[in-house]
Amino acid sequence: MNRNFRLTNSADFKRVRRSGKSYAHPLVVLVMLPVPEEKTRFGVIAGRSVGNAVQRNRAKRMLREALRTLLHQINPGWKVILISRSPILKAELIEIQDALRQLFTKANLFSNNNGS
Repeated sequence: MNRNFRLTNSADFKRVRRSGKSYAHPLVVLVMLPVPEEKTRFGVIAGRSVGNAVQRNRAKRMLREALRTLLHQINPGWKVILISRSPILKAELIEIQDALRQLFTKANLFSNNNGS
């Protein structure tokens, strides 16, 4: 995922977690907050419940790769955090993409609401 689309400021993470709307899936939790910007920015989190550092980094890499394929379909003007859950370690990339597609559709983040 291009670094221009990443959330990096810890204050942004805190604001989105505190004030955003969340949607859950067994593999990922999505938290989103509308912002008056042109592009949508994403943050990816893997907590200690996911596993050790190697497993957390793998979970984040898998989420970023799954997200990269869907970026062009997402509406602008959001700050989004994706929080991985421990079952993500056993999931294939296609399953993670499907989970993200379901969450984005439920949250109406797709432009023209087309999740394909």
